[in-house]
Amino acid sequence: MGSTRAMGEAAAAVLILSAGLTATAVRPAVAQAPARCAAANTVRETLPNGTTWQLCWRIHARSGLVLEDVRISSRRYPESVRVLRSVTLAQLNVPYDSGETEYNDITDYGFGGEYLQTLAGDDCRGGSARVGSDGDAVPRRRKVLCVSAEASGPAYRLRNDGAPTKPYARQGHDLVLRTVSKVSTYEYIAEYRLHDDGEISARLGATGDLSPVDVGSADNGWPVGKGARGFATSHYHSAFWRVDFDLAGRGGEQVEQYDTRVAGRGSTAARLRTSRRVIAREGSFSKANRRWWRVVSRTARNADGHARSYELVTAASDVYEAHPETTPDVTFTQHHGCEKYATDNTDPQCAAGRSILDYARNAEIMTNPVMWVRVGFHHVPRDEDQSPMPLHWQGFDLVPRDFTEVNRLAPEARAGFNGRN
Repeated sequence: MGSTRAMGEAAAAVLILSAGLTATAVRPAVAQAPARCAAANTVRETLPNGTTWQLCWRIHARSGLVLEDVRISSRRYPESVRVLRSVTLAQLNVPYDSGETEYNDITDYGFGGEYLQTLAGDDCRGGSARVGSDGDAVPRRRKVLCVSAEASGPAYRLRNDGAPTKPYARQGHDLVLRTVSKVSTYEYIAEYRLHDDGEISARLGATGDLSPVDVGSADNGWPVGKGARGFATSHYHSAFWRVDFDLAGRGGEQVEQYDTRVAGRGSTAARLRTSRRVIAREGSFSKANRRWWRVVSRTARNADGHARSYELVTAASDVYEAHPETTPDVTFTQHHGCEKYATDNTDPQCAAGRSILDYARNAEIMTNPVMWVRVGFHHVPRDEDQSPMPLHWQGFDLVPRDFTEVNRLAPEARAGFNGRN
């Protein structure tokens, strides 16, 4: 195990938020041509608001569901534009608080093959159960992927002076892809939600049953039987995703970090100053108040001339500080095809057993960055977790920033509102 790199080498620059940003002059990597996708592995769905998502999916024996060549178009922007080269789970580390048990569910077992469940019952009610190879050593074709269009609640609402009697309002929809994998007593739902505004959400849900083997005590568990007996051990779920961008099909993206700090006072409130740091070299990073990251194209721009990008948005995440690799929130590395897993990498071409910290230690200049996102959940069991256990979720969002010059879903009456009119 390596130690977490500090901030890596980076160039800092003060940001004027209303201005377009220019990238540093580093030669972009050549974008890879998308792999051919069989019809059975292609998903192309148009949501009620006119947004179309298209992608290729497959099942990997270890990682489970893999999405590749993810593209988006919409009524206002009919050209199909590539967003992601690929996204998939890259590890699930599960250590128990007793210190007696620990699993790496992706590399020790896997979310494909024998662990991948055939969809049945209510697994895909309201959706379409797709048949595909389960990724086993002797692959079988069965119903393994659920594809559905689901309402996501209000997409926007606007009522202002001069507006018609009814407000501008629209309900949003998501294209949702799910698989179910069973590892011991736990059952995991790998889910990707592709929103009609261009946002992408990656989530991992856990259900099934509490482990009957790992019996805890009052100092590392919770009583789930009569009285103070039958303690279920608390444990961690540190999930990692591997995200490989290909913004507008150009490749060669750049990573930027933004920090906003108090810089004195104005006439009525604190004055805040936002700075931009270009993360030129590989490294691992952690959240701070008002800190965020984006992956930005060096060449692709929207109609306003602003660089197209996607922002990483993370919610609650518990850090498992007992391992250095489960401490940083995000790691950025130069693309190497043999770096498949966040920890316990199995590809000998990249030295088996290495982790994201080992990948980043070389501090290569990134011309084709890969983003590794860690989201942790400390599961302290409760009576309601039996049985079956209600789903609990962990994950993150990729939010388009300047990918289009106005809201992709905006009504025609507002299409001319761009900037300070």
